[in-house]
Amino acid sequence: MTRFIKPLRASLLGRGRVKSPGGYAPDELNGGALAGASLKNRVLTPDLETNLREIKAVLNNCSDVVYREFVLAQNEQLRLALIYTDGLADKAQVSEQIMRALALEVPIAVSGREITKARALEFIKQRGLCIHQIKESDKLEDIIRAILSGDTVLLVDGHATAIINGARGWETRKITDPEAEPTVRGPRESFVESLRVNTALIRRKIKSPNLKIETLRLGEVTDTDIAVMYIQNIVNEKLVEEVKSRLERIQIDGILESGYIEELIEDNPWSVFPTVNHTEKPDRVAAMLLEGRVAILVDGTPFVLTVPNLFVEYLHAGEDYYERFLFTTAVRLLRFLAMIISMTLPGLYIAVISFHLELLPTTLLLSIAAQHELVPYPALVEVLLMEVTFEILREAGIRLPRPIGQAVSIVGALVIGEAAVRAGLVAASTVIVVAATGIASFVISYNASISFRLLRFALIIISATLGLFGLISGLAVIGIHLCTLRSFGVPYLSPAVPTTGVNLSDTIFRAPWWAMFSRPRLIARQNQKRQEQGLKPSPPPARRRS
Repeated sequence: MTRFIKPLRASLLGRGRVKSPGGYAPDELNGGALAGASLKNRVLTPDLETNLREIKAVLNNCSDVVYREFVLAQNEQLRLALIYTDGLADKAQVSEQIMRALALEVPIAVSGREITKARALEFIKQRGLCIHQIKESDKLEDIIRAILSGDTVLLVDGHATAIINGARGWETRKITDPEAEPTVRGPRESFVESLRVNTALIRRKIKSPNLKIETLRLGEVTDTDIAVMYIQNIVNEKLVEEVKSRLERIQIDGILESGYIEELIEDNPWSVFPTVNHTEKPDRVAAMLLEGRVAILVDGTPFVLTVPNLFVEYLHAGEDYYERFLFTTAVRLLRFLAMIISMTLPGLYIAVISFHLELLPTTLLLSIAAQHELVPYPALVEVLLMEVTFEILREAGIRLPRPIGQAVSIVGALVIGEAAVRAGLVAASTVIVVAATGIASFVISYNASISFRLLRFALIIISATLGLFGLISGLAVIGIHLCTLRSFGVPYLSPAVPTTGVNLSDTIFRAPWWAMFSRPRLIARQNQKRQEQGLKPSPPPARRRS
């Protein structure tokens, strides 16, 4: 039996040796290493033709790569070659600041010092190029990576070093209002798919030299740019080290979205609660950085990851810190109530209808009994039928185009609910409970609502089996699980569990800004002081009449 169980377990956990359709393992197809390993330790030669031949062999069948050979204006015996990727490089910069500068407008050499092949590279760097950013490299791997990343590579005959020009310029989406996190008050800008634009949005809000940005590349094939952002002297240095350590040990062929990294660095992958937060709003990322968190930006996605993540953040929204604290506290209490309703209301309804009818007033009991008299199914089947239908309509509304999706989700829910009641498939009270549950799930963030939607079905099953005892037991198990969770070493339920005193001022209740003196104690261990005390505003003293 063990002989059959072990291979099955290894295949389910992804530990087996994956074979390609042809019967070979991926590393065997790549010559015993991951993609791109053949470029390592290969360097350029002084011969231009040899270098071009090497690059063209690596970039074979890449029709979007452009090769442009020309001669220097001041020395026609000196041959140059320009290589870039069409669509990723800015053609205006390539034409005006590189090609025109070298082929037509090279400055006159100093008398007695001609531009020879030996000093051509140094002359081009100092006086020939009109580009804002250049660097040198003699490694073929760096050159190929630069070409495919949008940079322009200049090869000079007689030199084993290439000049990499920063001339990236592809089409990007404009900065628009956030789609997943709309706000009533606050900044109306969201991240885009360009990594450098996203870092600039945060840098514009935090104009401090202590805001550090460290970059690395992940993905053996995609070679995706990743940026780790934090504020020095506020963030815990051990947290930065842990984030970089988890990122550096990722070995995967491609990173196409921040969700890849989220699953590879989270603390508890089997938990329904995410321990890594994501947002598309620069102001939220800036606020989290000021609290001592670390942000992870991925090129190609408008969602930024922030760690550590706390459960209480599900009750927060971006405008909570822009509105007055009394209104914010009331809205947070409403979100907390909506969270409880979205997770427990269907289970509570089933438990009361099936086991605890004595808890209902007589009038309500008779009304519900009359509704269920013609329904052939028990309450569990009714609720599951409506919940699954509601989830299908929700998913359809997300996937369809926006005008059509709104019509399907709203009209579909009304039509199906009314038709189900008239057909005697479900009771009207069941439709009301499911509708209230769905509306309550929209109050909290989408990322958090996914967890509560999954737990809702588990609580429905256990409530139909054990009644209120099962519902309370399920909630107790969820609470115990939350107490055991950690996000990068920080308790998931902090600052409530464990209680950290003054940090409770920004949980379900929000204290006024003049009363929030310190940052979260379990996150910003080095620099907890947020502001000076004694900032409470007061009216000016009354003037004495003369």
